[in-house]
Amino acid sequence: MNNKFVTTRVGGLARTIITLLAAASSSSLLHQNLRPSSSSSSLVASAFSVTSIHTRSVTTSARRQYNRRSDNNRSNDNIIQRKRHINIIQPLKMSSSTTTTKNDATFANASATKNIPTFDGDEKAKATDFANYFSAYSQLYHQKQMLTDHNRMAAYHAAIVGNSQVFKDKVVMDVGTGSGILACWAAQAGAKRVYAVEYTDMAHHARNVVRANGLDHIVTVIQGAVEEVVLPEEDWEQFGLTLQEEEDEQQLLPDGTKDQRVVDIIISEWMGYFLLRESMLDSLVRARDTFLKPTSGLMMPSHATMMIAPIVDEEERKHQQNEYAAGMEDWKEFAETTSNLYGVDMSVLESNFDREQKEYYVLSSRWAELPTSCLLAECAVVKELDMHVCTVEDARGVGLSVGEDEGNGAPFDFDVVGRSYANEDDGGGLAGPISGFAGWFTVDFKSRTDDAGKDVAPQIPNPAYLSTGPEMGYTHWGQQVFHLPSAIPLLADQTTRIQGTLEMMRTKDSARLYNVRLRFSSSRRRTSSQDRDGDVLMKGKPEELVYQIP
Repeated sequence: MNNKFVTTRVGGLARTIITLLAAASSSSLLHQNLRPSSSSSSLVASAFSVTSIHTRSVTTSARRQYNRRSDNNRSNDNIIQRKRHINIIQPLKMSSSTTTTKNDATFANASATKNIPTFDGDEKAKATDFANYFSAYSQLYHQKQMLTDHNRMAAYHAAIVGNSQVFKDKVVMDVGTGSGILACWAAQAGAKRVYAVEYTDMAHHARNVVRANGLDHIVTVIQGAVEEVVLPEEDWEQFGLTLQEEEDEQQLLPDGTKDQRVVDIIISEWMGYFLLRESMLDSLVRARDTFLKPTSGLMMPSHATMMIAPIVDEEERKHQQNEYAAGMEDWKEFAETTSNLYGVDMSVLESNFDREQKEYYVLSSRWAELPTSCLLAECAVVKELDMHVCTVEDARGVGLSVGEDEGNGAPFDFDVVGRSYANEDDGGGLAGPISGFAGWFTVDFKSRTDDAGKDVAPQIPNPAYLSTGPEMGYTHWGQQVFHLPSAIPLLADQTTRIQGTLEMMRTKDSARLYNVRLRFSSSRRRTSSQDRDGDVLMKGKPEELVYQIP
């Protein structure tokens, strides 16, 4: 049987962007700030220049971390592939009073309703979204980097092939199929029909992979945004597509379109840095609501959890501080030279340069592969998601009030025990200091736990699990590290308490990028004290730090 394609409409502007990006990819233009001078290219230029593709996102500290892992024979470029097309959002301000130029507003990486552009964005927003986000995923180099993450691969393989009895004769959708490997596994596990949805031209490679593995009679690759996909009409009869309730077979939705909730299982590798970055969860939620059988359908992964923990990471923290200080010294020399040689005083710009440097070196999170020895306390959960019932509102961030860009935050409360002189020979306590916080996530592939589906949907006989925490070693997600401007020392026979909240919210100019606000205070008490709130020896002033996740 021939493979049937369904290609959703992509506007002319978006196609122009795709064509230009394909050329740029082969000529390394993606690693530069593209600013074509011709008027006919101004739209493309603006789409790129809103949030410049920043070569500096491959940081010196990251390279040093990667170099130290040479024993694992992983190249620096392979590790940092997800950071090759990163957009540094400036200025780093939460206030709605931040000045936005007309050009920035026109080409913001978000729709007018602050959704991801693939949902309700105009052609300009979609073109910007493709340039700043999707283009990286159309490269085989990038796909290979994810496919060689064996913790990732093993978890998905176990969840799909290890539960073949659940997949047998089922209709499956793979959202963001990439190379098509998850779709192939679903077909190999016994699915009768698999819809592999891919927005980028990676769809062409996925079709080749499907065909080469003799699965094109089961897997059909659909190129387009999942928000715009319509299942092939001929499949309803050919593959016996049915709604959950037979009597609702001809049901129409309120907008007059045909109910497409015929999919038994949705699989997707949608997770970004610290889970939410990239905002692919929005697309997944909308795919679930459009295609998945409401109470008998399964989501894989089924649950996701975000956590943070205090860490010691002084070498990297101090390195970033030194880079910031060196940058400012360089500026002062530059300003003096410019004044002496060319008679122009540039010192008026020093405060702006200082802000840029501080945002980049001090108030940006860093990718890391931390050893477990860096952890100073048990992690705290800051968000949990049930993929069967979570909403687009849940995807907006962490610790936010409904419909707002801020809130009370997700609470955390850590006790970090300093080294004990009495137990020094036993290694009791920690030397510290507290360098900052690390954030990561886990996902589960298990049976439904929500009230509507737990007694209706098939049970998962062999649950699977994926963690991106330090205990797992390398994953391409790693951990996101938020270094403190100044470390918090640990004192012998004293316990340092770090108590506060975390908020995570989308940036003003991109619905796919996030900022993190940490509010916290520290205090110390004698380790022998049983009262966490009493017998306080020291109480620091409250701190508030805002980081960008580049």
